[in-house]
Amino acid sequence: MEDDKSYTNGESLNHGEDNTHGWQKVTYAKKQRKNQNKNASLDSSKPVNGGSGVHTEKNSVFSGLEKHAEERRRKLEEQRAAAAVYDFDEVPRSNRRRDEDEDDFSSDGETRNDVPEVNKKEKPKKVKKPKVSVAEAAAKIDNDDLTSFLSSISESYEGQQDIQLMRFADYFGRAFSAVSASQFPWLKLLRESSVAKIAEVPICYISEAVCKTSMDWVNHRSNQALESFVMWSLDSIIADMAIQQHGSKAAKKGGQPASSKSQVAIFVALAFVLRRKPDVIINVLPKLNETPKFQGQDKLPILMWMVVQSCQGNLAVGLYLWSHHILPILGGKAGSNPLTRDLVLQLVERILATPKARGTLLSNAGRKGERLVPPAALDLLLHLAFPTSSARLKATERFEAIYPVLKEVALSGSAGSKAMKQVSVQIQIIAVKAAGEGIPELSEEATRLFIWCLTQNPDCHKQWETLYVDNIEASVATLRKLTDEWKFVPSKTSYIQQFSETLRSFRQKNEKELSSKANAAHLSAFKDADKYCKILLGRLSSSHVWLKSILVASVVAAVGAAAISPYIDSLDFSKLSVLFNPLV
Repeated sequence: MEDDKSYTNGESLNHGEDNTHGWQKVTYAKKQRKNQNKNASLDSSKPVNGGSGVHTEKNSVFSGLEKHAEERRRKLEEQRAAAAVYDFDEVPRSNRRRDEDEDDFSSDGETRNDVPEVNKKEKPKKVKKPKVSVAEAAAKIDNDDLTSFLSSISESYEGQQDIQLMRFADYFGRAFSAVSASQFPWLKLLRESSVAKIAEVPICYISEAVCKTSMDWVNHRSNQALESFVMWSLDSIIADMAIQQHGSKAAKKGGQPASSKSQVAIFVALAFVLRRKPDVIINVLPKLNETPKFQGQDKLPILMWMVVQSCQGNLAVGLYLWSHHILPILGGKAGSNPLTRDLVLQLVERILATPKARGTLLSNAGRKGERLVPPAALDLLLHLAFPTSSARLKATERFEAIYPVLKEVALSGSAGSKAMKQVSVQIQIIAVKAAGEGIPELSEEATRLFIWCLTQNPDCHKQWETLYVDNIEASVATLRKLTDEWKFVPSKTSYIQQFSETLRSFRQKNEKELSSKANAAHLSAFKDADKYCKILLGRLSSSHVWLKSILVASVVAAVGAAAISPYIDSLDFSKLSVLFNPLV
């Protein structure tokens, strides 16, 4: 104790002469004791003088091994000491405080700065790959190389077009392998961009030469192989969509978002197929409608993109897909979504705005036995363009603008043909229901459609007789329209006779209903109908007489021409034309 005290006093006396300026080195007595014990154990293992010969022999045999082990232990101790120095700051405060309480601090007048420094092992930095855009990757595609590749796979996999198309997609997969998903966020692009913008993605980045080479090669593939390729491509796109949607949900919950690979190559190859062989999608879409994973509102942007690509190759196919698969969406719950309505309208407006679109669509109105605008689509358009005053929306004016052209396409066809007769019967049922809904504008347009049906098919007159009593309001509206605007003068006599018979049948039904004890409104409708029937029958009879006179005059002229045919050369045609002018 006296020695300890004297040491303390001596230290305090010499404190003024110490160059440490009051700083002291903190050492860990516990670690020093451990090191001393280890050194002592190492010293005890050394051979002592005067030991037995066996011990000396053992040391001589294993001295090399022990020396090697000692060096290993020394290196481990140095590594642990270095780790202890640099890990001290990373130890949690609670653990650090506990270690400080357990260790005995001692000051020996030396500063902490004298602790030997041990260099950290520097971790190699990850080299960031340069970001490559779609345009940069597309610019590197060489048309000659593509031509050589397509020729090679056509020879190597002759008769295996499915494999050829897969290799075709692989080529673009390698070309766009450096493009990350962040450089081509296709899902965000399709959801947030206009139809005009997505129409050119991602083909707009590829040179015309590469596009032409690719589509010319696709043109020689069979429809069956192309349909399989389209289904495979859509599987890949839908799978990537699921990954992205799952990743966004995980990110919102604080989890790790799932990785998504770039789909540029799939979209490029699929766009080439849809543009060059747009008919393929017509056969594919029914399969998609039967598969649950391809259904749903979230798949609409993909469907829109596919239809837009098909429009680039064939405008008629684009309108067919729109009227059969896109427009019906507005008839369901999704029709109440303004964004959905806007997308649907953008697509058809783009189709109709194409140069010479009207002529192209009218000439293909009955394309391959399928109506570009079927009666069901016309019915939906009718209600979207002529809603009630309280149901009018911002989109209503846009539907009113596109309705006339689409109506013209729906009614276009060879008059009197079997296909048009079938269409007229279907449209007549639609028109008679719409005319009776009590909406003035809708009723007026439906009446026009009803009259058109009467001019196309005699069977529509018979069908009207069966619909007459149950749809008296629509019938009265049609009869009034015919009376006010007498434009219904069919060129075929059989139609006039059929219409006359129909009106006489209506008069009989009117008399029967008027003799019954029905309500006043019901009786009033039949009175109006009977009044219009009388007027129309009178006009038809006069028209029939006029047609008969024209027919007789034509026959007389023909007989006279045959009688004077021997003198045809000496006849003055100018005088002959004056002779028949009064008959015209």
